[in-house]
Amino acid sequence: MLLKLLLIVLSSHCVWTRKSEPSLDEADAGLFRGSDKYDFAVEVPAAGMECFWHFAHQSGSFYLTYMVQWVTGMANDHRLFVTVNSPQGELVASKNDAVGQMNFQTEVTGFYRMCLGNHNQFGGIRVFVNFGVIYEGFEESKTEMEEGEKVLNSTLAGIEESVQKLQNQIFHMWRHYNFARMRKGKGHYLLLSNFNYITWWSATQTLVILLSGYLQLLVLKRLFRTDSSRPRC
Repeated sequence: MLLKLLLIVLSSHCVWTRKSEPSLDEADAGLFRGSDKYDFAVEVPAAGMECFWHFAHQSGSFYLTYMVQWVTGMANDHRLFVTVNSPQGELVASKNDAVGQMNFQTEVTGFYRMCLGNHNQFGGIRVFVNFGVIYEGFEESKTEMEEGEKVLNSTLAGIEESVQKLQNQIFHMWRHYNFARMRKGKGHYLLLSNFNYITWWSATQTLVILLSGYLQLLVLKRLFRTDSSRPRC
């Protein structure tokens, strides 16, 4: 009985002192490191909020880019309140603008929550979102460091490092291209919105002109019309 109690205490101590980032020899943990990226458009309803969770490992570079493309209904505020919380619920970054970029280093492994809040009470907002995590490197155990020193000067290690740098550079180029694409999409939706506005406003003005002309003609007819033989004017 005393032995079981001792094992329980030791196991609980291991859980509390365990590093949030799993070491490389923990192959059975089911966790891995990789560069994940996502981009899509989402509509946030009036006075609503849309939240997303993204898993990230420790010592990663987390980025979030968003842009308000267009608004619907009676919305007149293009700003969007965006927050990013850590797995413990702490606020990591926030932004209150129509276009924003956020970058920070992930200090804890877990699911990071991103929330998009709409200020407008009577109109929705369409937002283009682009987020992900970039891992520049990884920690190695002592045995792997010793093995890495032996093959540091090998051709294979040099090629692998060059390919990794090239992939990171290409990924950053893709981010800038994606941001430019979001700006182009925003201009397209703005042009479409202005076209619809001008079309409906022109149709309304035409209807008002025709209606006012008809009313004027009706008044003139009633002015000259009489039941007796004598005209009014």
